[in-house]
Amino acid sequence: MTAQMTSKQRVLATIAHQQADRVPVNYLYNEEIDLRLKEHFGLACEDAEGLRRALGVDFRNVGVPYVGPKLHADVPDRHIDIWGIRRRWVEHEAGGYWDFCDWPLKEATLEQVEAWPLPDPSDFDYSALAARCEQYKDFCIVAGGAGTGDIINSNSMLRMMEQILVDLVTDDPAGLRLIDRRSEIMLEITRRTLEAAGGRIDMLWLGEDLGTQIGPMISLDLFRKHIRPRHQLFVDLARQWSIPVMMHSCGSSSWAFEDFIEMGIQVVDTLQPEATNMAPAYLKQRFGDRLAFHGMISTAGPLAYGSADEVVETVRQTLATMMPGGGYMLAPTHQIQSNSPAENVVAMYEAARQFGRY
Repeated sequence: MTAQMTSKQRVLATIAHQQADRVPVNYLYNEEIDLRLKEHFGLACEDAEGLRRALGVDFRNVGVPYVGPKLHADVPDRHIDIWGIRRRWVEHEAGGYWDFCDWPLKEATLEQVEAWPLPDPSDFDYSALAARCEQYKDFCIVAGGAGTGDIINSNSMLRMMEQILVDLVTDDPAGLRLIDRRSEIMLEITRRTLEAAGGRIDMLWLGEDLGTQIGPMISLDLFRKHIRPRHQLFVDLARQWSIPVMMHSCGSSSWAFEDFIEMGIQVVDTLQPEATNMAPAYLKQRFGDRLAFHGMISTAGPLAYGSADEVVETVRQTLATMMPGGGYMLAPTHQIQSNSPAENVVAMYEAARQFGRY
């Protein structure tokens, strides 16, 4: 049995396919399930750190708050963020969620895109970042997230999914300018974040949804033309700080993994097992010695719709496939939704502790 490691040591050893003491775990969530889990453990609503420790989470995400001027006018019944993305609250039987709506740049011209207010990287507060990293020095400290650097998904929240895909196919100047404006801003925020952290960040997390449940969302040629070169700038930035990059991608995305490897991406995230060519055994056999994996416990499977025993068996089978040779970090495929019973989520993390030791 390997001696006990810190979370940071555990994650970095796993990414390097070296022997760890156990499989690292991560936690992604929406608000309702987060509150129910805190209630389960007898924690206060605001005790995020207490919940992570109760679940044994090895990662801590850090970011920088926006402190600049208000960029977009309020709209009734809408939540509007600093990018101008609009959301409306939609109720459902298990709770509710903020759904994207309105798409204010759907029919925008190049001139309108150029004039659209976007945040200035100087209007974020980087001053407390180093201290926050120091607070979590024993954990794997992650900058970014599934929306960092992404092109299709986040821009479609302003321009609509159909239009952003048309933009990529037709080289529409308005759509491409929106993509580049946002990418340039996020790249500079990321650069300043890594600099402010002073070497204390352990991994950069990027995102791009490239697949549907049954196949690619775009062609490999289109990926190489428009997506890969823009992502490469972020990967190269991470390389300057000698930290690995994790790429989030929903759906059937393994068709792009060879390109990820060539780019220098070391970890892939989400890994929906029900999507085409995303089964654990397939990914392990084809890419297991060249990529590390983060995810694979489906939020659309037993975690939401099965029993706690079925969740335990899913975790056990996944670990049996993915653990040999290292390179696997257990996490939900997406944010755990409010339709997942709290006892199923607890069972997931208890099973990870039980079956995830080397």
